[in-house]
Amino acid sequence: METSARTVRPHVTARTAAVWAVLRRELDRQAGRELTVLDVGGGTGGFAVPLAEAGHTVTVIDASPDALAALTRRAADAGVADRVRAVQGDGDALASLVDPASADLILCHSVLEVVDDPAGVVAAIAAALRPGGAVSVLVAGRAAAVLGRAVNGHLKAASALVTDPAGRAGPRDTLLRRYDAAGATDLLTVAGLEVEDTQGVRVVADLLPAAVLEEDPQAVLELELALSGRAPFRDVASQLHLFARRPAAGLS
Repeated sequence: METSARTVRPHVTARTAAVWAVLRRELDRQAGRELTVLDVGGGTGGFAVPLAEAGHTVTVIDASPDALAALTRRAADAGVADRVRAVQGDGDALASLVDPASADLILCHSVLEVVDDPAGVVAAIAAALRPGGAVSVLVAGRAAAVLGRAVNGHLKAASALVTDPAGRAGPRDTLLRRYDAAGATDLLTVAGLEVEDTQGVRVVADLLPAAVLEEDPQAVLELELALSGRAPFRDVASQLHLFARRPAAGLS
């Protein structure tokens, strides 16, 4: 289905700029089409509502009824309630919630760190994509967590993050796993997806005092974008962003 070209104008911050830059490139690539978007773990609609405002239809799947209620209000306030659908469910149940080959673009942000079966979720995402469709994946980075614990004096937790196979700081860690770029890439590749871009997100934004962020937010945003795709800065970012595509010929 074709739609009039509308520019995505979200409230972009240093913590989201790198992700939006990649999403905008994909939307420009698909200019003139109304995309079917799936936002797994999309919460209150920080990405979903701007995408709906740009003329696309978005289904948000989230386990929190409170978040989905906030999403519904946000979509109504933005005048796009007819383009946003809220579905309660968690990432591990994705395969039962989405029809195969039904989505042009899938967002899976801050989900793979907390689900029981990340490989299963990624396989369900690959199956839900139409051939040629793309997925935006955002995961917690292991290196940033190690350095963060170390500089704050939590050396045992830092050591645990280095040696633990899943990248956890111990049994009280709120995340089940963290990733490096190679591990995240392997997870997507095994599911038959082709990774086109890998970035660091929140390279410096989480390191700066609030006063610096408030004094010149544009400078921080520009620095984030400049560092997001460059090693070694990308690899020590708080989050890693991978953009991958289901091959047009189908999954191998």
